[in-house]
Amino acid sequence: MIDLRRLHMLRLVHQYGTVTAAAEALHLTPSAVSHQLRELARELKVPLLEPQGRRVRLTPAAHLLIEHADALLARWEEALTDLESHRAGAVGPLRMCGFTTAVGGLIAPAAGALLRGDPELTVEIRECDTDVAMGLLAAGETDLAVIEPTADAPPPGDPRFDREPLLVEALDLIVPAAHPLTRRPGVRLEDAASENWISVQPDVCAHHQQVMTYCAAAGFTPRIAHRATTWSVIWALVANGLGVSLVPRLADGPSDQPVVRVPLTGDAVPKRRVLTCVRRGSRDSPLIARALAALQDAIPPRCDRLPQEAAA
Repeated sequence: MIDLRRLHMLRLVHQYGTVTAAAEALHLTPSAVSHQLRELARELKVPLLEPQGRRVRLTPAAHLLIEHADALLARWEEALTDLESHRAGAVGPLRMCGFTTAVGGLIAPAAGALLRGDPELTVEIRECDTDVAMGLLAAGETDLAVIEPTADAPPPGDPRFDREPLLVEALDLIVPAAHPLTRRPGVRLEDAASENWISVQPDVCAHHQQVMTYCAAAGFTPRIAHRATTWSVIWALVANGLGVSLVPRLADGPSDQPVVRVPLTGDAVPKRRVLTCVRRGSRDSPLIARALAALQDAIPPRCDRLPQEAAA
């Protein structure tokens, strides 16, 4: 009988490109991962890895194994789901993760509602970027992730994951309370082209790249005057007249700051999609199904719900 954990290890080596990176994702030593993969190769009587410079690559036999492994792991998740359905009074832990504004605007309210309805439930929440969240899912270290499509995330057709749309949110322009744009009807993004701009540090999250992309679509390059690492600092900088910024509707700032959200109009209104993602085969787990329903209930009115369709 093949150890499914070894298949997970092989899949992560393929994803990250090195044994060391896969070991870090699994919180193991590289030697432990290498040993397990050698044992897997010995059991199957085929080589699975071969050197490629300072990295490793999977052999054709390993690629063939992964094609079957994805189906096996999905079936294993379905088996765990069926077993959980027979457990009376499942209490978790339910592990959820997501990017910053998803945790504040969706996951925390959903978790709070779940705990009020079931005080015996155990919930664990982790704030992390989408690429990290997908790694946690693949490694079995979280059960449900709220993600946004990013260039660093695994492609939509990755057979390990089951994605579904949750919401689409516009990004609003935030300006100081006395700014002239607060008094203008029908503000377009290009109306702020001459402003100083504030963005999140590029290495913190995708916000900086989003600001650059949306402004480029509106026909200008923003003059980034200040960078921050938290939304509260962005709010403070805007409140004190140091610039303007784009913020998603899931984000919020201190209520005592003199900052105004200006909804944008026109053809270049920036928007982003937010998805839920679980391991394939686990979506019908009772705990995960409850969490997904709670996330739906937590969607704020200022965001638009998306119809739930297959979004593998």
